[in-house]
Amino acid sequence: MSKSKPTSPSSIVRNKSAFHEYFIEERWEAGIALAGWEVKSLRAGRAQLKESYVIIRQGEAFLFGCHIAPLPSASTHIETDPIRTRKLLLNRSELNKMIGSVERKGYTLVPLALYWKRGKVKLDIGLARGKKDYDKRASEKERDWQRDKQRLLRTGT
Repeated sequence: MSKSKPTSPSSIVRNKSAFHEYFIEERWEAGIALAGWEVKSLRAGRAQLKESYVIIRQGEAFLFGCHIAPLPSASTHIETDPIRTRKLLLNRSELNKMIGSVERKGYTLVPLALYWKRGKVKLDIGLARGKKDYDKRASEKERDWQRDKQRLLRTGT
């Protein structure tokens, strides 16, 4: 019996604060140009997306502020920069749609998650619109109500 790879993507890191700060209108999946030491660090789960963002320059997308901590054993002979700018790999049609949304409609591109898919690192990018304070309070209230409702249903039966 042969081993088969899992079909569901396994998560490396999620940007939970993005869902609190923004309404996510649309999502895209992008590949990332990484160095070897970065891939080893991602396998160890040493990444952070909290303060990162996506920028489009000269028709290409780049990931800024993503912190990938180097492993001491994997990066001994090279100079490592944990928060270097990383190029995102997208189709031209996806890039054009992103450019149109960001420049004309005033949306923001936010990284949502890093995960493995068929042995490659993928980045989930969200087309986001910022939430106001009252929107954040309303979504927090709704989340609390859902949690309380589940708790009541569990204990009530």
